[in-house]
Amino acid sequence: MSLELPLLLERSKVASPPYIGDFRVDPSVLSQFPSGTKVISAHHFGQSAWTVTARLLLSLPNGTKERFFIKSAPGSHGRTMMEGEFNAMSELYNSAPDFVPKPHSWGKYNAAEPEAYYFLAEYIEMHEGMPDPDKLCSRLARLHRESKSPTGQFGFHVTTCQGRIPQLVEWESSWTTFFIKLLQNVISQDFEVNGHWNDMETVGKQFIDRVIPRLLDALVEGGRVVKPSLIHGDLWEGNSGTSLDNGNIYVFDAACFYAHHEMDVADWRCNYNKISDPIYTDTYNLYNKRSEPRKEWEDRNRLYSVYYNVIYSVNHTTSGTAVRQQAYSDMYYLIDKYAPFEQNEGPPRIEKDQMAVLPSEKNHNLAAASDVDSDSE
Repeated sequence: MSLELPLLLERSKVASPPYIGDFRVDPSVLSQFPSGTKVISAHHFGQSAWTVTARLLLSLPNGTKERFFIKSAPGSHGRTMMEGEFNAMSELYNSAPDFVPKPHSWGKYNAAEPEAYYFLAEYIEMHEGMPDPDKLCSRLARLHRESKSPTGQFGFHVTTCQGRIPQLVEWESSWTTFFIKLLQNVISQDFEVNGHWNDMETVGKQFIDRVIPRLLDALVEGGRVVKPSLIHGDLWEGNSGTSLDNGNIYVFDAACFYAHHEMDVADWRCNYNKISDPIYTDTYNLYNKRSEPRKEWEDRNRLYSVYYNVIYSVNHTTSGTAVRQQAYSDMYYLIDKYAPFEQNEGPPRIEKDQMAVLPSEKNHNLAAASDVDSDSE
Protein backbone atom coordinates (compact mmCIF):
# COMPACT_ATOMS: atom_id res chain seq x y z
CA MET A 1 0.00 0.00 0.00
CA SER A 2 2.95 2.35 0.64
CA LEU A 3 3.59 2.80 -3.12
CA GLU A 4 -0.08 3.42 -3.91
CA LEU A 5 -0.65 5.96 -1.16
CA PRO A 6 1.54 8.73 -2.66
CA LEU A 7 -0.26 8.20 -5.98
CA LEU A 8 -3.65 8.48 -4.28
CA LEU A 9 -2.51 11.66 -2.53
CA GLU A 10 -1.31 13.15 -5.82
CA ARG A 11 -4.53 12.21 -7.64
CA SER A 12 -6.59 13.76 -4.83
CA LYS A 13 -5.17 17.21 -5.62
CA VAL A 14 -7.07 19.46 -7.98
CA ALA A 15 -6.42 22.95 -9.34
CA SER A 16 -9.27 25.41 -9.98
CA PRO A 17 -12.20 23.08 -9.23
CA PRO A 18 -15.80 24.40 -9.50
CA TYR A 19 -15.77 24.82 -5.72
CA ILE A 20 -13.42 26.23 -3.08
CA GLY A 21 -10.45 24.07 -2.12
CA ASP A 22 -7.76 21.68 -3.33
CA PHE A 23 -9.31 18.22 -2.80
CA ARG A 24 -10.80 16.29 -5.71
CA VAL A 25 -14.25 14.94 -4.79
CA ASP A 26 -14.87 11.67 -6.61
CA PRO A 27 -18.39 11.36 -8.11
CA SER A 28 -18.96 8.21 -6.04
CA VAL A 29 -18.96 10.34 -2.90
CA LEU A 30 -21.78 12.56 -4.12
CA SER A 31 -23.74 9.46 -5.13
CA GLN A 32 -24.15 8.79 -1.39
CA PHE A 33 -26.30 11.95 -1.13
CA PRO A 34 -29.61 13.05 -2.66
CA SER A 35 -29.49 14.07 -6.32
CA GLY A 36 -28.63 17.74 -6.63
CA THR A 37 -26.14 17.82 -3.75
CA LYS A 38 -23.29 20.21 -4.54
CA VAL A 39 -19.79 20.71 -3.18
CA ILE A 40 -19.21 24.15 -1.70
CA SER A 41 -15.66 23.45 -0.51
CA ALA A 42 -13.24 20.55 -0.20
CA HIS A 43 -9.83 20.89 1.47
CA HIS A 44 -7.12 18.42 2.39
CA PHE A 45 -7.26 18.29 6.17
CA GLY A 46 -5.60 16.49 9.06
CA GLN A 47 -2.63 14.18 9.36
CA SER A 48 -2.62 10.48 8.64
CA ALA A 49 0.13 7.99 7.85
CA TRP A 50 -2.10 5.44 6.15
CA THR A 51 -4.82 7.48 4.42
CA VAL A 52 -5.64 10.68 2.54
CA THR A 53 -7.96 12.90 4.57
CA ALA A 54 -10.09 15.94 3.76
CA ARG A 55 -12.94 18.14 4.96
CA LEU A 56 -16.03 18.76 2.83
CA LEU A 57 -18.81 21.34 2.95
CA LEU A 58 -21.85 20.22 0.98
CA SER A 59 -25.09 21.94 -0.01
CA LEU A 60 -28.05 19.56 0.05
CA PRO A 61 -31.12 19.95 -2.18
CA ASN A 62 -33.26 21.08 0.78
CA GLY A 63 -30.99 24.10 1.22
CA THR A 64 -29.08 22.88 4.28
CA LYS A 65 -25.30 22.88 4.44
CA GLU A 66 -23.43 20.04 6.14
CA ARG A 67 -19.77 19.35 6.85
CA PHE A 68 -18.13 15.96 6.48
CA PHE A 69 -14.78 14.33 7.11
CA ILE A 70 -13.54 11.91 4.45
CA LYS A 71 -10.60 9.54 4.45
CA SER A 72 -9.49 7.23 1.67
CA ALA A 73 -6.98 4.44 1.24
CA PRO A 74 -5.76 2.53 -1.83
CA GLY A 75 -6.03 -1.10 -2.88
CA SER A 76 -7.74 -4.13 -1.41
CA HIS A 77 -6.17 -3.35 1.94
CA GLY A 78 -7.73 0.11 1.75
CA ARG A 79 -11.09 -1.60 1.34
CA THR A 80 -10.50 -3.62 4.51
CA MET A 81 -9.54 -0.47 6.41
CA MET A 82 -12.46 1.69 5.23
CA GLU A 83 -15.10 -1.03 5.56
CA GLY A 84 -13.77 -1.89 9.00
CA GLU A 85 -13.74 1.68 10.22
CA PHE A 86 -17.24 2.41 8.93
CA ASN A 87 -18.60 -0.65 10.70
CA ALA A 88 -16.63 0.06 13.87
CA MET A 89 -17.79 3.68 14.04
CA SER A 90 -21.36 2.65 13.24
CA GLU A 91 -21.33 0.12 16.08
CA LEU A 92 -19.98 2.79 18.45
CA TYR A 93 -22.57 5.30 17.27
CA ASN A 94 -25.40 2.82 17.79
CA SER A 95 -24.27 2.25 21.39
CA ALA A 96 -23.08 5.77 22.27
CA PRO A 97 -24.26 8.42 19.77
CA ASP A 98 -22.92 11.27 21.93
CA PHE A 99 -19.41 9.78 21.93
CA VAL A 100 -18.49 9.56 18.22
CA PRO A 101 -19.04 11.63 15.06
CA LYS A 102 -21.94 10.15 13.13
CA PRO A 103 -20.69 7.80 10.38
CA HIS A 104 -22.30 8.36 6.99
CA SER A 105 -21.11 5.83 4.42
CA TRP A 106 -18.20 4.04 2.82
CA GLY A 107 -17.56 3.04 -0.77
CA LYS A 108 -15.23 2.72 -3.74
CA TYR A 109 -14.00 5.63 -5.83
CA ASN A 110 -15.02 5.63 -9.48
CA ALA A 111 -11.48 6.53 -10.48
CA ALA A 112 -9.66 3.42 -11.65
CA GLU A 113 -6.09 4.42 -10.86
CA PRO A 114 -5.34 3.80 -8.13
CA GLU A 115 -8.19 1.64 -6.90
CA ALA A 116 -9.28 3.34 -3.68
CA TYR A 117 -11.96 3.28 -1.01
CA TYR A 118 -13.32 5.95 1.30
CA PHE A 119 -15.09 6.44 4.62
CA LEU A 120 -17.33 9.45 5.21
CA ALA A 121 -18.48 10.81 8.58
CA GLU A 122 -19.87 13.89 10.24
CA TYR A 123 -17.24 16.60 10.71
CA ILE A 124 -16.98 18.10 14.20
CA GLU A 125 -14.62 20.96 14.93
CA MET A 126 -12.45 19.75 17.78
CA HIS A 127 -9.61 20.78 20.04
CA GLU A 128 -6.94 18.09 19.85
CA GLY A 129 -5.30 18.54 23.26
CA MET A 130 -5.43 16.00 26.06
CA PRO A 131 -9.03 14.97 26.86
CA ASP A 132 -10.61 15.75 30.20
CA PRO A 133 -10.18 12.51 32.21
CA ASP A 134 -13.64 12.63 33.77
CA LYS A 135 -15.49 13.31 30.52
CA LEU A 136 -13.57 10.67 28.59
CA CYS A 137 -13.65 7.94 31.21
CA SER A 138 -17.29 8.35 32.21
CA ARG A 139 -18.39 7.96 28.59
CA LEU A 140 -16.02 5.09 27.92
CA ALA A 141 -17.16 3.22 31.01
CA ARG A 142 -20.80 3.73 30.04
CA LEU A 143 -20.07 2.33 26.57
CA HIS A 144 -18.46 -0.74 28.10
CA ARG A 145 -21.33 -1.29 30.54
CA GLU A 146 -24.23 -0.72 28.16
CA SER A 147 -23.03 -2.18 24.84
CA LYS A 148 -24.21 -5.68 23.98
CA SER A 149 -22.59 -8.17 21.63
CA PRO A 150 -25.08 -9.17 18.92
CA THR A 151 -23.91 -12.78 19.17
CA GLY A 152 -23.18 -12.85 22.89
CA GLN A 153 -19.58 -13.64 21.92
CA PHE A 154 -16.22 -11.91 21.62
CA GLY A 155 -15.15 -10.53 18.24
CA PHE A 156 -16.67 -8.47 15.45
CA HIS A 157 -18.67 -9.06 12.28
CA VAL A 158 -16.03 -7.60 9.91
CA THR A 159 -12.26 -7.26 10.06
CA THR A 160 -11.14 -4.06 11.76
CA CYS A 161 -7.68 -2.51 11.54
CA GLN A 162 -5.55 -0.88 14.16
CA GLY A 163 -3.57 1.61 12.11
CA ARG A 164 -2.86 -0.32 8.91
CA ILE A 165 -2.83 -3.76 10.57
CA PRO A 166 -5.86 -6.09 10.24
CA GLN A 167 -6.94 -7.69 13.52
CA LEU A 168 -8.13 -11.28 13.89
CA VAL A 169 -11.60 -10.72 15.34
CA GLU A 170 -13.58 -13.81 14.36
CA TRP A 171 -16.33 -14.64 16.86
CA GLU A 172 -15.37 -16.79 19.86
CA SER A 173 -17.39 -17.78 22.91
CA SER A 174 -14.29 -18.02 25.12
CA TRP A 175 -12.47 -14.80 26.00
CA THR A 176 -9.26 -16.74 26.68
CA THR A 177 -9.37 -18.39 23.26
CA PHE A 178 -10.23 -15.13 21.51
CA PHE A 179 -7.36 -13.21 23.11
CA ILE A 180 -4.83 -15.97 22.38
CA LYS A 181 -5.75 -15.93 18.67
CA LEU A 182 -5.71 -12.11 18.63
CA LEU A 183 -2.19 -12.02 20.09
CA GLN A 184 -0.80 -14.90 18.04
CA ASN A 185 -1.87 -13.10 14.88
CA VAL A 186 0.06 -9.91 15.63
CA ILE A 187 3.14 -11.76 16.89
CA SER A 188 3.25 -13.57 13.55
CA GLN A 189 2.92 -10.24 11.73
CA ASP A 190 5.66 -8.74 13.92
CA PHE A 191 8.05 -11.53 12.93
CA GLU A 192 7.25 -10.90 9.27
CA VAL A 193 7.79 -7.13 9.52
CA ASN A 194 10.54 -6.76 12.13
CA GLY A 195 12.29 -10.11 11.70
CA HIS A 196 12.07 -13.40 13.54
CA TRP A 197 13.33 -13.39 17.13
CA ASN A 198 13.92 -16.83 18.62
CA ASP A 199 13.82 -15.66 22.24
CA MET A 200 10.54 -13.84 21.60
CA GLU A 201 9.10 -17.03 20.11
CA THR A 202 10.14 -19.04 23.19
CA VAL A 203 8.81 -16.48 25.65
CA GLY A 204 5.64 -15.99 23.61
CA LYS A 205 4.89 -19.71 23.61
CA GLN A 206 5.23 -19.98 27.39
CA PHE A 207 3.14 -16.84 27.80
CA ILE A 208 0.38 -18.07 25.50
CA ASP A 209 0.35 -21.67 26.73
CA ARG A 210 0.62 -21.01 30.46
CA VAL A 211 0.14 -17.40 31.53
CA ILE A 212 -2.83 -16.27 29.46
CA PRO A 213 -5.00 -19.26 30.47
CA ARG A 214 -3.99 -18.81 34.11
CA LEU A 215 -4.97 -15.12 34.26
CA LEU A 216 -7.97 -15.06 31.92
CA ASP A 217 -9.58 -18.35 32.96
CA ALA A 218 -9.61 -16.97 36.51
CA LEU A 219 -12.13 -14.37 35.33
CA VAL A 220 -14.78 -17.09 34.94
CA GLU A 221 -14.00 -19.21 37.98
CA GLY A 222 -16.80 -19.81 40.48
CA GLY A 223 -19.51 -19.05 37.96
CA ARG A 224 -18.24 -15.56 37.10
CA VAL A 225 -18.95 -14.25 33.61
CA VAL A 226 -16.94 -11.97 31.32
CA LYS A 227 -19.31 -9.65 29.49
CA PRO A 228 -18.36 -8.96 25.86
CA SER A 229 -18.17 -5.16 25.79
CA LEU A 230 -17.69 -3.02 22.72
CA ILE A 231 -14.20 -1.49 22.94
CA HIS A 232 -12.68 1.25 20.82
CA GLY A 233 -9.49 -0.79 20.40
CA ASP A 234 -7.04 2.07 19.69
CA LEU A 235 -7.89 4.76 22.19
CA TRP A 236 -4.79 6.92 22.58
CA GLU A 237 -5.05 10.69 22.94
CA GLY A 238 -4.70 11.32 19.18
CA ASN A 239 -7.94 9.42 18.54
CA SER A 240 -10.02 11.71 20.72
CA GLY A 241 -10.98 15.36 20.61
CA THR A 242 -13.04 17.95 22.46
CA SER A 243 -15.84 19.69 20.58
CA LEU A 244 -15.32 23.44 20.28
CA ASP A 245 -19.10 23.80 20.11
CA ASN A 246 -20.32 21.92 23.19
CA GLY A 247 -17.20 20.71 25.04
CA ASN A 248 -18.11 17.04 24.59
CA ILE A 249 -15.43 14.40 24.15
CA TYR A 250 -15.56 12.47 20.89
CA VAL A 251 -13.50 9.44 19.81
CA PHE A 252 -12.71 8.28 16.29
CA ASP A 253 -10.36 6.06 14.23
CA ALA A 254 -11.89 3.05 15.97
CA ALA A 255 -10.58 -0.52 15.75
CA CYS A 256 -13.57 -2.04 17.51
CA PHE A 257 -14.43 -5.51 18.65
CA TYR A 258 -16.30 -7.01 21.59
CA ALA A 259 -13.89 -7.82 24.40
CA HIS A 260 -13.31 -7.80 28.13
CA HIS A 261 -13.76 -4.13 29.01
CA GLU A 262 -10.42 -3.94 30.82
CA MET A 263 -8.57 -4.41 27.53
CA ASP A 264 -9.51 -0.94 26.22
CA VAL A 265 -7.61 0.91 28.95
CA ALA A 266 -4.54 -1.35 28.76
CA ASP A 267 -3.46 0.75 25.77
CA TRP A 268 -3.01 3.58 28.29
CA ARG A 269 -0.25 1.62 29.99
CA CYS A 270 2.02 1.98 26.94
CA ASN A 271 4.54 4.73 27.60
CA TYR A 272 4.53 6.06 24.02
CA ASN A 273 1.03 7.42 24.75
CA LYS A 274 0.62 10.66 26.69
CA ILE A 275 -2.60 9.13 27.99
CA SER A 276 -0.36 6.81 30.00
CA ASP A 277 -0.71 9.42 32.77
CA PRO A 278 -2.21 7.33 35.64
CA ILE A 279 -5.04 9.82 36.14
CA TYR A 280 -6.85 8.33 33.13
CA THR A 281 -6.80 4.72 34.28
CA ASP A 282 -7.54 5.73 37.87
CA THR A 283 -10.52 7.79 36.73
CA TYR A 284 -11.83 5.00 34.52
CA ASN A 285 -11.71 2.58 37.43
CA LEU A 286 -13.91 4.94 39.43
CA TYR A 287 -16.63 4.53 36.80
CA ASN A 288 -16.22 0.85 35.96
CA LYS A 289 -15.15 -1.63 38.60
CA ARG A 290 -12.23 -3.97 38.17
CA SER A 291 -13.20 -7.54 37.39
CA GLU A 292 -12.65 -10.30 39.92
CA PRO A 293 -10.15 -11.39 40.98
CA ARG A 294 -9.42 -7.72 41.60
CA LYS A 295 -5.98 -8.45 43.05
CA GLU A 296 -4.91 -9.62 39.58
CA TRP A 297 -6.11 -6.47 37.76
CA GLU A 298 -2.59 -5.04 37.47
CA ASP A 299 -1.29 -8.26 35.93
CA ARG A 300 -4.20 -8.43 33.48
CA ASN A 301 -3.52 -4.83 32.52
CA ARG A 302 0.10 -5.72 31.81
CA LEU A 303 -1.01 -8.84 29.88
CA TYR A 304 -3.41 -6.89 27.65
CA SER A 305 -0.80 -4.18 27.03
CA VAL A 306 1.42 -6.80 25.39
CA TYR A 307 -1.03 -6.89 22.48
CA TYR A 308 -0.89 -3.11 22.02
CA ASN A 309 2.90 -3.07 22.14
CA VAL A 310 3.25 -5.86 19.60
CA ILE A 311 0.77 -4.36 17.13
CA TYR A 312 2.43 -0.96 17.59
CA SER A 313 5.75 -2.51 16.61
CA VAL A 314 4.13 -3.85 13.42
CA ASN A 315 2.59 -0.47 12.57
CA HIS A 316 5.71 1.54 13.44
CA THR A 317 8.74 -0.35 12.26
CA THR A 318 11.18 2.43 13.21
CA SER A 319 10.16 1.84 16.85
CA GLY A 320 9.70 -1.92 16.48
CA THR A 321 12.80 -2.98 18.41
CA ALA A 322 12.08 -0.83 21.46
CA VAL A 323 8.38 -1.64 21.66
CA ARG A 324 8.64 -5.37 21.19
CA GLN A 325 11.42 -5.45 23.77
CA GLN A 326 8.87 -3.97 26.19
CA ALA A 327 6.35 -6.65 25.21
CA TYR A 328 9.05 -9.31 25.71
CA SER A 329 9.90 -7.95 29.17
CA ASP A 330 6.26 -7.76 30.22
CA MET A 331 5.63 -11.34 29.11
CA TYR A 332 8.74 -12.49 30.97
CA TYR A 333 7.62 -10.65 34.12
CA LEU A 334 4.30 -12.50 34.10
CA ILE A 335 5.96 -15.81 33.25
CA ASP A 336 8.25 -15.44 36.28
CA LYS A 337 5.22 -14.82 38.44
CA TYR A 338 2.77 -17.42 37.14
CA ALA A 339 4.59 -20.05 35.05
CA PRO A 340 8.38 -19.89 35.47
CA PHE A 341 10.72 -21.69 33.11
CA GLU A 342 12.62 -24.59 34.57
CA GLN A 343 16.02 -23.54 35.87
CA ASN A 344 18.43 -22.59 33.07
CA GLU A 345 15.80 -23.25 30.39
CA GLY A 346 14.48 -19.74 29.82
CA PRO A 347 16.05 -17.36 27.29
CA PRO A 348 17.96 -14.32 28.61
CA ARG A 349 16.07 -11.37 30.05
CA ILE A 350 16.64 -7.89 28.71
CA GLU A 351 18.29 -5.63 31.27
CA LYS A 352 17.29 -1.99 31.48
CA ASP A 353 20.58 -0.78 30.03
CA GLN A 354 20.04 -3.08 27.04
CA MET A 355 16.60 -1.70 26.16
CA ALA A 356 16.32 0.35 22.97
CA VAL A 357 15.10 3.89 23.52
CA LEU A 358 11.83 5.13 22.06
CA PRO A 359 11.70 8.57 20.43
CA SER A 360 10.59 11.26 22.88
CA GLU A 361 7.90 12.47 20.45
CA LYS A 362 4.67 10.74 21.38
CA ASN A 363 2.84 11.10 18.08
CA HIS A 364 1.76 7.91 16.32
CA ASN A 365 1.14 9.71 13.03
CA LEU A 366 4.59 11.28 12.86
CA ALA A 367 6.30 8.00 13.71
CA ALA A 368 4.15 6.09 11.28
CA ALA A 369 4.74 8.61 8.52
CA SER A 370 8.46 7.97 8.74
CA ASP A 371 7.77 4.25 8.51
CA VAL A 372 5.75 4.76 5.32
CA ASP A 373 8.52 6.89 3.88
CA SER A 374 11.09 4.21 4.62
CA ASP A 375 8.82 1.50 3.19
CA SER A 376 8.49 3.33 -0.10
CA GLU A 377 12.17 3.97 -0.65
